[in-house]
Amino acid sequence: MSLDTTFSRAAETSAPILDTLAERWSPRSFVSNETIDEQKLTAALEAARWSPSAANSQPWRFLVARRGTAAFDRIAATLMGFNSVWAGSAGALVVGIYETEDAEGKPRPWAQYDLGQAMAHFSVQAHADGLHVHTMGGFDATALAEAFDLPATLRPLTVTAVGTLAPAEELGDETLIAREGAPRTRLPLDEVVLVSE
Repeated sequence: MSLDTTFSRAAETSAPILDTLAERWSPRSFVSNETIDEQKLTAALEAARWSPSAANSQPWRFLVARRGTAAFDRIAATLMGFNSVWAGSAGALVVGIYETEDAEGKPRPWAQYDLGQAMAHFSVQAHADGLHVHTMGGFDATALAEAFDLPATLRPLTVTAVGTLAPAEELGDETLIAREGAPRTRLPLDEVVLVSE
């Protein structure tokens, strides 16, 4: 199945939402022979930096590795399953890390949520600038933490591939190609909104 990189995969929403949100999706096929646009990558990280957090604690940290670097290879080596097949073509891999406690040793109970907000801001800014993002949970977090000598208080939660969208055929795997063009689906609102009065 061919995927035209100019083709819109905009969601069919039940109410109008921002175009950037409706059109954002998570591809697996990235252009593997170009470097990441540093200005766009910086803008996405800046958007993450300005996301909200509990008590403005900002418990997120990021490992940012460009394809072709030793850091990129160390992150890629921890990816599992299909992720290890396609993510190496991304222009960069960004590890989302959350801080488990503050400088006084007090737990940060909302840190994972706050990191999620930061990565959501990252993905929306990246998409608005013409990059595509795919966040993964399929990686060995312990191996990744060891590869970068992270302290116990900094825990990797996600790895995000970011880059320029490529045709699905470049994935070279029929299962992945089929997933790339599969219809986008979400549960209907009346199944996720429990009470609305």
